[in-house]
Amino acid sequence: MAKHKIVSPRSQKAGLPPGSLVYIGDKPVQRVRITVLDYDEQKLEEREVKTVEECFRYKQTPTVSWINVVGLHPKVIQTLGEHYGIHPLIQEDILNTDQRPKLEEFESYLYIVFKRLAINGSAGQITSEQISLIVGDTFLLSFQESLGTVFNSVRERLRGGAGRMRKMDTDYLAYSLLDATVDHYFTAMEEVGEEIGILEEQLLKHPTPKTSSAIHRLKREMIFLRKAIWPLREVIGGLIRSESRLVKAQTRTYLRDVYDHIVQLIDTVETFRDLLSGMLDVYLSAMSNRLNEVIKVLTIITTIFIPLTFIAGIYGMNFEYMPELGHPFGYPGVLIVMAAVGLGMVAFFKKKKWM
Repeated sequence: MAKHKIVSPRSQKAGLPPGSLVYIGDKPVQRVRITVLDYDEQKLEEREVKTVEECFRYKQTPTVSWINVVGLHPKVIQTLGEHYGIHPLIQEDILNTDQRPKLEEFESYLYIVFKRLAINGSAGQITSEQISLIVGDTFLLSFQESLGTVFNSVRERLRGGAGRMRKMDTDYLAYSLLDATVDHYFTAMEEVGEEIGILEEQLLKHPTPKTSSAIHRLKREMIFLRKAIWPLREVIGGLIRSESRLVKAQTRTYLRDVYDHIVQLIDTVETFRDLLSGMLDVYLSAMSNRLNEVIKVLTIITTIFIPLTFIAGIYGMNFEYMPELGHPFGYPGVLIVMAAVGLGMVAFFKKKKWM
């Protein structure tokens, strides 16, 4: 079962001054991997650097430089931040992996933070990680908690050189990364939709306590998805309305397409939430009806045996003089009376359609 923290642990930062660089994520940094894609319309350079200092030369190049950092290490973030002029509070936000998706505009760069969502295939859990973007004039810094495949399609388009990717500036690269992330949202939502469909079939055929647990788990997942997707609409809307020189007019057209996709995702999340609420009501009704049926059967059986128990109780008393005890047909006669009473009650219940 996927377990999402309602409140992220910040106790290790308690009492520290603003701008203190402490990583509070739950994915330990084993190794920081930094890759660079430097390109323009004619050429592309792709390499993995061994030290942070090797990235410094890409700050003032006329080409577009995409520096991707996998693994959030305070020292690496601080070194890059000081060289590229990133505010200490933004460096702190990059390391605080419980950030709400947001957009912040500065004179020389934009800061965008959002969530990557994916389905863990083996366990069917929704996993997430925070992704931060620093968008400058000729550079884009991206920070990921762990290595993933969400940006592979963007890298392939850059390597291929087809289309407008290599002709555009950093704002279009930021759009491409956001668009690739939103596309992965659709993949996750499709898998959740399939799971809901399977649960609906189980609910109609043979609901069990496991069905209830699965419904409750998916309801929690919907809350988690809503928290990740709803604020992203504000981020894209802010980029579309932004007056920053870093967001070009032609890029806003593509951002509006991403905005439409996010609205569609929000509608899907709300639809799934309504479906799950309805499924929970159906489950509770089915369990109540099943309990009523069991109680009904037990009540009918008890009602039939009440008069039979009464008759048996009378003839079970230790009286010496009872006329029927000495009669040769007393025992079978009593059995016949008891059978007649039982059958008569069954016939009565059927006539009343209680059985």
